[in-house]
Amino acid sequence: MDKKETKSEKNYHTIEIKIEGKEWEDAQEKAFKEKVKKVNVDGFRKGKCPRNIYEKKFGKDFLVEAADLVLQDAYTKALDESKLVPVIQPEVNLKSLDDNGVVFTFKIITKPEVKISKYRDLGVKPNEVKVTKEEIDHELGHLLEKYTELVSKDENGKVENGDVAIIDFEGFKDGIPFDGGKGENYSLEIGSNTFIPGFEEQLVGMKQGEEKEINVTFPEDYMSDSLKGQPAVFKVKVNEIKTKEKRELDEDFFFDLGIEGVNDEESLRKEIEANIKANKDMEEENNYVDRLLEAVSKNVEVDIPEEMVNEEVERLFKRTEQQMAMQGISLDLYYQVTKSTEKDLKSQLEKEAYQNVLYRLMLEEIMNIEKVEVSEDEAMEEAKRLAERYQMELDKFLNEFGGIEMVQYDQEMRKTIELLKELNK
Repeated sequence: MDKKETKSEKNYHTIEIKIEGKEWEDAQEKAFKEKVKKVNVDGFRKGKCPRNIYEKKFGKDFLVEAADLVLQDAYTKALDESKLVPVIQPEVNLKSLDDNGVVFTFKIITKPEVKISKYRDLGVKPNEVKVTKEEIDHELGHLLEKYTELVSKDENGKVENGDVAIIDFEGFKDGIPFDGGKGENYSLEIGSNTFIPGFEEQLVGMKQGEEKEINVTFPEDYMSDSLKGQPAVFKVKVNEIKTKEKRELDEDFFFDLGIEGVNDEESLRKEIEANIKANKDMEEENNYVDRLLEAVSKNVEVDIPEEMVNEEVERLFKRTEQQMAMQGISLDLYYQVTKSTEKDLKSQLEKEAYQNVLYRLMLEEIMNIEKVEVSEDEAMEEAKRLAERYQMELDKFLNEFGGIEMVQYDQEMRKTIELLKELNK
């Protein structure tokens, strides 16, 4: 194996590795044995054709597979001999390939130099958190709304705004039913604007058991191309009408609420205040850390490789896709509704990606300067705690988290943030 290194610019390293000799011959032989199993050669059983005859008929088409077999070994050797520590996956190119050997080039990007002129006494302080009476009143109103009971109206009752109408409906376009336009015993809150514009308004005044044809026009930006801007008729029957009955702060309400120690308005207000404050404390803590990191970043000099930002964009893109999937939204649907493309979405993520990489590099530098460390034993205790919290087997948790090293790194980063807060009190 030969190695040659060139540097095009700082933090960019091109390492050239050649695999030859016995190591290369062994790889060729292994690749050939796999390849020959898949071909038929007259006069030989499948997989039993000698290599010299195979090469006369097919050539050395197994060399690419042989290169794949030695790629990981070549990369390991490139790192071992160069002593480089890559910050992202390397770019790999096959420079040459023949009987005598294979030559790979690895474009390895290493961590850029980070210079921080100041990260102590930046004058950034957390804001005091207060809970107002208006916020408590607002949340109390939400609770009463949440536990509102629906009561059926009598036979003579009519649909009013705010009621819940239990309806059967079927939609027709040009007299023909369309997909997704039918429902039975559907609970529709009048005024929620969950249906096509004009639909809910035309239910107002209807009685239980009454049937009616409702004329609407689908919006121009409707998801279905065949229905965009098109007129439609819905045949609707009102099966039942329910009205909301406002709750009172009485014994029944506190029983339904089921919060230990909360049995009157005073204790409920204190509970609400404590919950609001806890949420605001957490929000302010996150905002404070963001303000602190932003202040530090103004004192940082670093030339971040574009590839590091691109890799972070890809990570954020996958996270966004997963979050959408949890809400039942596909990327194709998102692009259709927002009239955008994958390129547009990734472009929107670039600023956040750059900031994430900058903050990570800067915290790592502070970690090194301040000698913040977490032992493997500490990391293992944290891993056990997290595995228990998420009700997972320890091995499975570590596998999904990225190993004990990632737990250790995560703890070190959090300790560094806590230290940064202490240094700016």
